[in-house]
Amino acid sequence: MLIRKPVAEVFEAFINPDITTRFWFTKSSGRLAVAKPNQRIVIEWPGYGGRTTVEWRFLRQTEGTTFVSISESGFTGDEEGVLNAVVNSTQGFSFVLAALKALLEHNIRLALVADRHPNGIAEP
Repeated sequence: MLIRKPVAEVFEAFINPDITTRFWFTKSSGRLAVAKPNQRIVIEWPGYGGRTTVEWRFLRQTEGTTFVSISESGFTGDEEGVLNAVVNSTQGFSFVLAALKALLEHNIRLALVADRHPNGIAEP
């Protein structure tokens, strides 16, 4: 997804919970620790059916814009379970990127993730 803001601003949106809670999750245990320049974030998390690795890449584009890509790997389980996890992951991160774009480019808070799960995200 192309975000019409500089890399530093887009990257900050993912590591700073004061911003992240405006387009993705509602609470945080704190700011993400940063060890390298604002080009990449890699985390492990429980995922939908077991631990997976999620990677965000922030690619500088022309005129102060940023291309953000998100990939998730390490899905486990049977074919149907993996397929469901991939679909849920793709849908979820698409909402995150769309909400980020609206917030950073237009200062609009869409609440897509919260509205997708108005009763909370059920345990897998």
